[in-house]
Amino acid sequence: MSGVQIITVAEEDGDQRIDRWLRRMFPHVSQGRIEKMCRKGELRVDGGRVKAATRLEAGQQVRIPPLPDSDNKPAPAPTRISEADARMIRSCVIYRDDHVIALNKPPGLAVQGGSGTTKHVDGLAEALMFDLDEKPRLVHRLDKDTSGVLLLARTRAVAAGLTASFRHRETRKIYWAVVAGVPHPKEGLIKTGLVKAPGHGSKGEGEKMLNIHPNEIDDTPGAKRAVTEYMVIEAAAKRAAWMALNPVTGRTHQLRAHMAELGHPIVGDGKYGGSGQDNLGDGWGAQLGGDISKKLHLHARALILEHPVTKAPLHLVAQLPEHMQKTWNTFQWDPREVPDDPFEDEEWTPR
Repeated sequence: MSGVQIITVAEEDGDQRIDRWLRRMFPHVSQGRIEKMCRKGELRVDGGRVKAATRLEAGQQVRIPPLPDSDNKPAPAPTRISEADARMIRSCVIYRDDHVIALNKPPGLAVQGGSGTTKHVDGLAEALMFDLDEKPRLVHRLDKDTSGVLLLARTRAVAAGLTASFRHRETRKIYWAVVAGVPHPKEGLIKTGLVKAPGHGSKGEGEKMLNIHPNEIDDTPGAKRAVTEYMVIEAAAKRAAWMALNPVTGRTHQLRAHMAELGHPIVGDGKYGGSGQDNLGDGWGAQLGGDISKKLHLHARALILEHPVTKAPLHLVAQLPEHMQKTWNTFQWDPREVPDDPFEDEEWTPR
């Protein structure tokens, strides 16, 4: 058992979560123990209580309570990435330079580990080191079933810069989705508050976000403002619509919750749209029946930002996954006819 330690956050360690910082320094300490230390107020930064997700700043002093030498259990053996998994994750690379790597993340692959999740991008990132000595770092997230552009930083310094860019909304994200029914009006802004649903259980209600009226945000603990820009690109009669979505804010499940609130859930979204419901033309129900896949139809199509080092414009585009391309083929929609950012292209108008 170690004694109390006071550690000053180094310059290169700033702007990262305290739980990740601590686990890099003390790999034998479990995530559960870190969260318990936070709840009990044993882990402190500059004398104040913190949460596991609190971000550190260079120069801060972290008080670390006595730690067990082995966390009462042997350290887990390092996992080896199989050749098949290494080939798979490398095949997802759509852009690479000395500073960043962009993937077209396939649907069904988690970004980070969790309960029951053994294969995820973070765990496979060592296969993306290529000619550098550092493992690429995640700087933003996509839901497990959402496909598309996922950016990783190849150095700690670049990770700090990109994390700040995402937090300060200096990046622009364009998603494509298929929704049940056709929203009216065909362009607009969705503004609500989002708050995590109470309770847990087999259906995961605790991970679901609830929409609340903007006037109720300040009086609702945990609620955050959420804004989404939307546009109907093309419609399949009144049955379904191809949407472009721009999450102005970046809240958990924001696009899925917002489209369901609009009355037009994303196709295949069992959590927010009712997986057992077929859409009969009035907009509700996240399944279209027939040959349309029941997988989630949400894809991070484009990411537009300033390169963190060269400062040149960086425009990353990811092709549709197979199940969504089949849907596009079914409705005879052509991605080549649509700009990657239709909100900014003044010469293009929706059909």
